[in-house]
Amino acid sequence: MNLASRPASGQDSGAPRLPGSLQTNRRLSQWLRIGADGVVEVFSGKIEMGQGIATALAQIVAEELDVALDRVRMVPASTAHSPDEAVTSGSQSIQQSGSALRYACAEARVIYVAAAAARLGVAAEQLRVEDGALIVVSGAASGARISYWQLADDDLLAREATGAAAPKPAAGLQVVGTAAPRLDIPDKVFGRPRFVHDLELPGMLHARVLRPASPFARLETLDAARTQALPGVIDVVRDGNFAGVLADREETAVKALARLAADARWSEAETLPDAAALKDWLKAQRAETKVVDERAPEVPASVAKTLRAGYSRPYLAHASLAPSCALAQWTGDALHVWTHSQGIYNLRADLALAFGLPPQRITVEHAEGAGCYGHNGADDVAFDAALLARAANGRPVRLQWSRADELTWSPFGAAMAIELQADLDATGAIVGWRHELWSNGHTSRPGRAKTPALLAAWHRENPSERLLAVNPPLANGGGADRNAVPPYEFAARRVVNHRLLYMPLRTSALRSLGAFANVFAIESFLDEIAAEQREDTVKLRLRYLSDPRAKAVIEAASAGAGWRGWQRREGCGHGIGYARYKNSGAYCAVVAEVEAGREIRVRRLVIAVDVGRVVNPDGVANQIEGGAVQAASWTLKEAVRFDRTRVTSDAWETYPILRFSEVPAVEVEILDRPEEASSGAGEAAAGPTAAAIGNAVFDALGVRVRDLPITAERIVAAAG
Repeated sequence: MNLASRPASGQDSGAPRLPGSLQTNRRLSQWLRIGADGVVEVFSGKIEMGQGIATALAQIVAEELDVALDRVRMVPASTAHSPDEAVTSGSQSIQQSGSALRYACAEARVIYVAAAAARLGVAAEQLRVEDGALIVVSGAASGARISYWQLADDDLLAREATGAAAPKPAAGLQVVGTAAPRLDIPDKVFGRPRFVHDLELPGMLHARVLRPASPFARLETLDAARTQALPGVIDVVRDGNFAGVLADREETAVKALARLAADARWSEAETLPDAAALKDWLKAQRAETKVVDERAPEVPASVAKTLRAGYSRPYLAHASLAPSCALAQWTGDALHVWTHSQGIYNLRADLALAFGLPPQRITVEHAEGAGCYGHNGADDVAFDAALLARAANGRPVRLQWSRADELTWSPFGAAMAIELQADLDATGAIVGWRHELWSNGHTSRPGRAKTPALLAAWHRENPSERLLAVNPPLANGGGADRNAVPPYEFAARRVVNHRLLYMPLRTSALRSLGAFANVFAIESFLDEIAAEQREDTVKLRLRYLSDPRAKAVIEAASAGAGWRGWQRREGCGHGIGYARYKNSGAYCAVVAEVEAGREIRVRRLVIAVDVGRVVNPDGVANQIEGGAVQAASWTLKEAVRFDRTRVTSDAWETYPILRFSEVPAVEVEILDRPEEASSGAGEAAAGPTAAAIGNAVFDALGVRVRDLPITAERIVAAAG
């Protein structure tokens, strides 16, 4: 690039509003450091959890600074040095951290070009940047050069961003938009230590926690004598209903926990609903009711027919492949935690509340886990480790949950019941739409309330208040009501959300929040309307859309799947689902092809997605693929099982997920729009995939299953 700076557009006088997380973390030095060793260190507050965000952010930095990608080092997030970007969630990392880094690096480039021009005695416009080398390209000093690394000075970036330097235009992008290799994959492929589970600290002890027998159980008696007498046991800790063991070796901690559990006596009560009547139970509970969206025409349409249908999803577990793990160490009254939490500052805030410490006395450092895509047990296990580490006399403590802990005590994705109605006029046109839903809130993450939202905080002798899960405002994407507002242009519509005021099972954020169930319901109901009208379901959708980007993904997915040339075969079917995530993010359409035998097998998923400007096409494809496969698992298999007292799905045998042999072929077409703002890809495919599978099952069997998961038992019940 020959231009030393690119003027920002749309700036008014006064302090500018800066893009993304740069608005709340305004110092350039919070984001990056250029070193004399030829390395650019980047301090994003977003965390890598297998979604490839570290690679995409590194590409943005390399692009705007005009340096080689291998010069960029993404520093793991830590409250000691990273900007506070709240939580890595909602498919917002590119919008928030990516846009911040684009502008921060554009401004850093301008600063370094100006410094080079002053050092070389030339105008900034005479300089070109090549991999951090600033070369004079005209005038008497032509050919003279200096580099970022020679100019490296932390004081240069010790200033607030101004927003006065705009990033490169789409036509100038060279690194962004390419399938750069993932930075995190080599360690994982070759088995090198990378995860928090691999972390070993000098003098480290191992710990396990004794969980209550059921969500509201009380620990009546605990005889710790036999456990304490085991060789290698360092201590047994009890604080109300919370108890755990410290040992010198992990296998000793596991053995000690089994002994401790045998000597514990719990009192339990029937606090859980009837799982067989969950949908009815949800609709019968006391709730906070809110009209989410309402639109009415000036002249009401004449209604010839009203169609109705009800849908539901069960509680869903995160089912993380690696159980949650954390390390904690106390040094005097200072606490250091290593965690795979998605919100290190939020976790620090709740740890400060729980221990009565100023946040500055707590350092929370991120290390990768094995993926969770939502609020799983990562924050809870960090608090567990910190509680037990207080008895370790300054030694670090490593605590890992068991598979049963993870499947029964991590927060669940909330169960949902949805009732839809559509008014049709005499021509069959949809003239009215009503969407009503019942659900617990979809987030109870740490750092957002006056008391800690951490599991063990409810179990201590002096417990914290057990707060109900809440929903983010719809303007921020919503929770239970995410994607409840249909994307189609119906003349009249009304959307109502009933947030339950009793929470029998702890619920919080699970990938896509309420969008998964809402899109499943909306897109299934549209399919039912198309069948009622004997209209092609793709054409029906296109008829009620004017957004060309929405139409484009539907047309691309249906064309890629050969929709019009579909050859009907016995027991086989195809279906489509569409949504724009949060009604403001990525556009995604999915065509599913299924085969119905003893069970439903998804053979093929054809997906078209528009995320605006693509940073890394391979990363986008991987995220869409992974989201679709997870959604297929939710749609066909997954449900938290429980009796009236406790969760019973505590192993893979009782909480089955999609097996490798059942994973469908997935084809992803990306509609790149470099002039548009980038959107996240991680959650866009969930709802459309569920709807496409449900609609394909109907196409194959003529049976409509409205309650997830779509199992053989549900198909038989629906057919009856």
